[in-house]
Amino acid sequence: MQLLMLSKPMFMGGFLILVCVGLALDLGLFKKNSPHTIGFKEALWRTIGWVSAGLLFGVVVYFFHHNLHEISNNYDYALYKQKYESGFELRDKMEQTAHAFSKEVSIQYITGYFIEYSLSVDNLFVMMLIFSSFKVAEKYQKNVLLWGVVGAVVMLFCFIFIGSALLIRFHWLIYVFVAILLYGGLKLLISKEDKDSKMDTENHPVVKWASKILPIAKQDHEGKFFSREDGKFVFTGLFLVLLVVEFTDLIFAVDSVPAILGITRDPYLVFFSNIFAIMGLRSLYFLLSHGLAGIHTLKYGLSSILIFVGMKMIFESWFKAIGFNYLHNLMVLGAIIAITVIFAVLFPQKAEKTARKPKKQRAE
Repeated sequence: MQLLMLSKPMFMGGFLILVCVGLALDLGLFKKNSPHTIGFKEALWRTIGWVSAGLLFGVVVYFFHHNLHEISNNYDYALYKQKYESGFELRDKMEQTAHAFSKEVSIQYITGYFIEYSLSVDNLFVMMLIFSSFKVAEKYQKNVLLWGVVGAVVMLFCFIFIGSALLIRFHWLIYVFVAILLYGGLKLLISKEDKDSKMDTENHPVVKWASKILPIAKQDHEGKFFSREDGKFVFTGLFLVLLVVEFTDLIFAVDSVPAILGITRDPYLVFFSNIFAIMGLRSLYFLLSHGLAGIHTLKYGLSSILIFVGMKMIFESWFKAIGFNYLHNLMVLGAIIAITVIFAVLFPQKAEKTARKPKKQRAE
């Protein structure tokens, strides 16, 4: 295979432009009067489009990922293999080594993408709960989603590159990541799910903390994050909702980043998979809100994924000894997702538990 050369700045610059344009399209920023919500059919096709784009990026990873690490010969591949604990084989001919490398990183990316996308679904369920609990009107949810996504991108960028660098330098941190994954998986498994539950908005720790240190508006301000009251600058109730959403993104980043670091140590693959999982979240949000939120088996699937990745990280040498590789990772993940969906279809929840629709309410 001939190496396709592309400079790192060109690759990352093109990727970031793609991300910005994609997020702007999905959030309707190019349309002044874009709708606050989208229908089920449009949300479905948009979600299919974003998932397809995420999977097709695996082809880009296959042909161009070596550029990000400035790999041009077998010695560079050997350094990469040692640094990131990769499993591809070094061959006598560089083209054969390049093929093995490209195959592994592209499948690792797709595996990580599915993991992060699955976790993002759970994150969206929590966002629905936040909007419902704080009584955020539909016309204001768009702005909160926009800045929530931007905040998630920034936090993931920091978590990924710092976490990956620390894991490479301090290998013992793997046990900290394993503990986070197992705790998250077991907590999901034993948690009781109540679709009609609400957050205690007044006693939420983020709201209490922000109310003590920030001047909070006492009146509604038509969906604004900031305003003025009696000549003083104040933060509105919608800004408090945004803080709760960002705090939720932070909590999910603590779970999601260790989850994919259990698949690959390569920070670029971790970043790409996380970003593509975030792109299209608005479409997925409305798809879920239109009736697909009744996937009651989701928590069991997510729990299984987190526990599997955690166990694989701690018993990695044993997994390698029995020949378990990146292809098997993808097969196990695919099986978990398939079983989760099949059980949700074969054993649906009772109608009275899923047919309730939240009443439209107004928020500041």
